[in-house]
Amino acid sequence: MKLLQACYLLIFLSLSSTSPAIAKFAKTGCNDTCGNVTIPYPFGIGPDCSINPWFNVDCNSSTPYLSALNHLELLRVDLNNQTVVVGSQTPRISDCQSPDKNSSQITSIDLHTTPFLFCSYHNRFVFNGCGNAVMMDKNGGVLTGCSTTCRNETVGHERNNHCFGLSCCQTIFPYFLKSYSINLMGLDGDEGCGYAFLVDDDSYLKGTFYVQSVAANAAASVPMSLMWTLPRSTALNCCRGAADHMKVDLDTGNGTSVETQRCLRHIGYKGNPYLLDGCEVIEDCASCPYSSCNYDIIYGGDGSSVKIINFTCGPDRSPTSFGRKSSMGVILGVSISVGIFFLVASIYALYKWIKKTKERRQRKRFFKRNGGLLLKQQEEADPSLVGKTILFTSHELAKATDNFNENRILGRGGQGTVYKGMLVDGRIVAIKKSKVVDESQLEQFINEVVILSQVNHRNVVKLLGCCLETDVPLLVSEFIPNGTLYDVLHNISDEFPFSLNMRLQIATEVAGALAYLHSATSIPIYHRDIKTTNILLDDRYRAKVSDFGTSRFVSTEQSHLTTLVKGTFGYFDPEYFQSSQFTEKSDVYSFGVVLVELLTGEKPISLTSFGEHRSLTTHFMLAMEEGRVMSIFDALVLKEGTRDELLTIANLAMRCLNLKGRYRPTMKEVAIELENIRTSHIPSTVETNIKPTIYEDDLSFKTFSETSSTFLSFNDSISQ
Repeated sequence: MKLLQACYLLIFLSLSSTSPAIAKFAKTGCNDTCGNVTIPYPFGIGPDCSINPWFNVDCNSSTPYLSALNHLELLRVDLNNQTVVVGSQTPRISDCQSPDKNSSQITSIDLHTTPFLFCSYHNRFVFNGCGNAVMMDKNGGVLTGCSTTCRNETVGHERNNHCFGLSCCQTIFPYFLKSYSINLMGLDGDEGCGYAFLVDDDSYLKGTFYVQSVAANAAASVPMSLMWTLPRSTALNCCRGAADHMKVDLDTGNGTSVETQRCLRHIGYKGNPYLLDGCEVIEDCASCPYSSCNYDIIYGGDGSSVKIINFTCGPDRSPTSFGRKSSMGVILGVSISVGIFFLVASIYALYKWIKKTKERRQRKRFFKRNGGLLLKQQEEADPSLVGKTILFTSHELAKATDNFNENRILGRGGQGTVYKGMLVDGRIVAIKKSKVVDESQLEQFINEVVILSQVNHRNVVKLLGCCLETDVPLLVSEFIPNGTLYDVLHNISDEFPFSLNMRLQIATEVAGALAYLHSATSIPIYHRDIKTTNILLDDRYRAKVSDFGTSRFVSTEQSHLTTLVKGTFGYFDPEYFQSSQFTEKSDVYSFGVVLVELLTGEKPISLTSFGEHRSLTTHFMLAMEEGRVMSIFDALVLKEGTRDELLTIANLAMRCLNLKGRYRPTMKEVAIELENIRTSHIPSTVETNIKPTIYEDDLSFKTFSETSSTFLSFNDSISQ
């Protein structure tokens, strides 16, 4: 809208024009004539009426003189050609009968310090006499010359200025000059004197000056044309709307030039183009309907006469011709510009529409392929699920992660990459983008998302929802700020001592969360990958069980047999490895490894040890059998815990690590026993000032509807 307003304003201003002022020649308050000679600006009669002192004119007895130029008489000022015609004393040989008459030299006026030049194309070089005349520059270089022959017969050129080489010759010279010299050489046996000079071409052709007058009158004044120049430093104000400002280089020979500027009046105007208000429209042009003037120029057969006839009106030239022409140019230019703008805008809008259409169709295709229709069917079948499984759009998650910027990556794994993001409501979330999806497992994945989104336990990472509009589904969960238990446990510093009380609290919280998953519903959730890297710590160092990538939902009627063994080496249940039958006791075994890891501060697999010491589980069980288990505990644990307390925890871990699953306790039993140990433990005075919140574990479980299906997790369906 603003663009169109600007266009209208531009068109309006271009159409608006004012009539030029009445033509005048001199500055306001100055006389423009002296006798019969018009004195236009930049010349002026008086010091304040000219553009600079070189252009001052003295008007004495109705005769104008250029006071700064040897007081030469000013005969005419031509604004179109930027010349002045002055009357100068004839350069001539004064003593024709001198002994050295065969060679004589004449020097011109020196114009080097003036803004004037001898004009090359408005003067001609004339020699009257017998012999040769050569015109030279200041360095002695020959510019031009001519020769004559003298005979007794009369050729009839005394009154018509026609020089054909008989006692008179004439020619032109090629450059603008500041000075020149003439060398005259008489022929042997010739009588008389020679005269050479420059004469104004117009005066010579029109017959207002005769060559013979120089011979008749030694004091004759010869009209000569000088070019006047205005250097770039001179400020010019040409007629507004009626004249163009131009810069011209005048060739002075030998590769040099003089720069000048001029005001060139437009056709159809008269007056002084060097004055801002000095022009007006020619009356005949004003009568033209379109105010456009055309002239037919006829030259006389002898080349001496010129006249203008056949004045006609033409298109697009008028009192407001240039305003109208520029207006039409502006209108045309603006119209083309606006047209191009709208064409480009239309093409861009069409491109964006096609791109959005393709993206929308692609999102719909991905949504259908990733199980979106199955999710909607489940919500229709069970209205209680509506609103509990949040579906995020791809645009929301791309914006939350700055288009999945590398700087937002929290971690990479074999199954995918986790990004940190911020939703529009300000919530910080973790967004898991898996590598590949197995389309045969999409039904199980949707079922898992539906059920996990309803799991609400303070020690389980909350699944907020998913996105099905991308090439692989994205899982969105709450963001846990303090990293993994593995990082805290194996990077203990003096600034953050990992006390026994904190270890017991984390173990109790993880056990309670697993007990909740195993027994809270009629469809138990088996994690199948319990390890310290899958236990996150929030801002108060409370444990959060995460990464249900390999978990299963198993109905009570169904076999737990699986065709593909899943888990992490070092936490793996040996019985599951042998039988391929995963039970809740397999999670108990993995938790036992985590408990030993908390007691000893050692990694489950040591890359620097060998034999039985390479596996933390084997090393711990041998130490228990040999009665030296206290020797492998972490120093801080030994300092803060009593022997009986530590042996009780070690015995619980030993029971969890029993090679036969049926002899292992349930997670609920483990959680209760750990809670009892924690509440009876008296923290040492060397504990850290960081006090995690202590609370009673909530073992009241929410019951979900029965199902006879076995559910596979999303990550379980991903192949490497």
